[in-house]
Amino acid sequence: MPAGHSSRPAGTPRRERFLAVTQSQQSDETTAETPVVKPTPSPTAFAGRPRPAPAAAVPAVPAVPAPVVDLAAAAAFGRADDDGHVFLRLDGEEHPVGQYPGASRDEALAYFARKFEDITAQITLLEQRVEAKAAASDMSKTVTHLRDQLAERNFVGDVNAAAARLDALETAVKELAGAERAAHEAARATELAAREAIVAEAEQLAGQEPSTIQWKTSSARMNELFEAWKSAQKSGLRLGRATEEGLWKRFRSARTIFDRHRRAFFSQLDSNNAAAKSAKEKLIADAEALSSSTDWGYAAGEYRRLMDQWKASPRASRKEDDALWARFRAAQDVFFNARQSANNALDEEFGANLVVKEELVAEAQALLPITDLAAAKKALQSIRDRWEDAGKVPRGDMQRIEAGLRKVEDAVRSAEDETWRRSDPEAKARTSSALVQLEATIAGLRDELADAERAGDARKIKDATEALAARELWLEQVRKAAEDFA
Repeated sequence: MPAGHSSRPAGTPRRERFLAVTQSQQSDETTAETPVVKPTPSPTAFAGRPRPAPAAAVPAVPAVPAPVVDLAAAAAFGRADDDGHVFLRLDGEEHPVGQYPGASRDEALAYFARKFEDITAQITLLEQRVEAKAAASDMSKTVTHLRDQLAERNFVGDVNAAAARLDALETAVKELAGAERAAHEAARATELAAREAIVAEAEQLAGQEPSTIQWKTSSARMNELFEAWKSAQKSGLRLGRATEEGLWKRFRSARTIFDRHRRAFFSQLDSNNAAAKSAKEKLIADAEALSSSTDWGYAAGEYRRLMDQWKASPRASRKEDDALWARFRAAQDVFFNARQSANNALDEEFGANLVVKEELVAEAQALLPITDLAAAKKALQSIRDRWEDAGKVPRGDMQRIEAGLRKVEDAVRSAEDETWRRSDPEAKARTSSALVQLEATIAGLRDELADAERAGDARKIKDATEALAARELWLEQVRKAAEDFA
């Protein structure tokens, strides 16, 4: 019971009605708002009613205490009549809010004040949700619902203060909604950019020249893009049906083009591999046919020709090409191993000839330097005759031995050339004529220099001096050549 009221026996009708109302306020709100007005029984009527027989003693059930209401605060915004009618004071006017029959004024006023406190409790809860930044859409509906409750005027309390709190909440909820929209748009823009990036990369892969694509790497990347797309579809932010369908059509088209290019490329590659394999099978057959030949020079030339053709042939698949090359190389190895065996046998046979020719090379090199050309030529001819009679030497020593003899032959040939140059009559005549001409020219230049010096002409002195120095140097060289001929 509110403060200041005495308690009545629990069994009186008035007390029972009060407890029933306070224990089921929410379920009986409609009935309490529009109660049926019944006349209050007089004390005489209660006295005339038959008294019930005394009942057996039943343990008393403790009453559920009603929530305490600040009646002084409630009285500032409403009042109650003796018959249970309650009025709300709002902006200088009174508005009837309902009736609580069979109760005291305080009890009736407390009941309708309690209804207002229920609304303010919801407002407080909503303020806490706003502070916690809950979903703005749900809170906007709550603000509307609470405004509707305030508009019903079926309570007693500070309506204007509650309305002001709702106004502040509405502004805060709108700000939260704006922030949510901005965050949503930013997230949507990020998601759209991510999807666009997936589509753009897929289109870039599909737009490459098929012959330049690294198909293994690119195919793996296209699969990764598809998985990224599926993940975005499953757990990413929704972009709108039209946007997602447009992006999906582009992505699907890029994958289709990529797959078509890949199939066409590998189909052509299979065809090229088959042609390359056929061409190299033919080269292998030719190489295997030559492998048993003992015509070493001819067969070696044919193998060089086959090798050039092999290098010019297109490659098959790596595995097949390696296998084909192994067969081709095996055929060559058979031939060249046989030739090497034959050469080794010849080298062993020509070992004695090598000893003879090494002695001949030493004898020929003893002629150097050439001092007597005629004697050197005679000795070299004797060495050459014995050289031919000595026969072949091992292949590995052939170049070294022939180079030793060639060095002496070149020295003799140079000595012959030098002797001829010195004894050439025409060269002597040309040298003598040049000597006479140079001497005459030099004499003329000396006269010109003397005239220029007498005239004091610096330019002519300079030109005559330079020309005279050049002719004198030339004269010296011609005289040395003439001495060689002498």
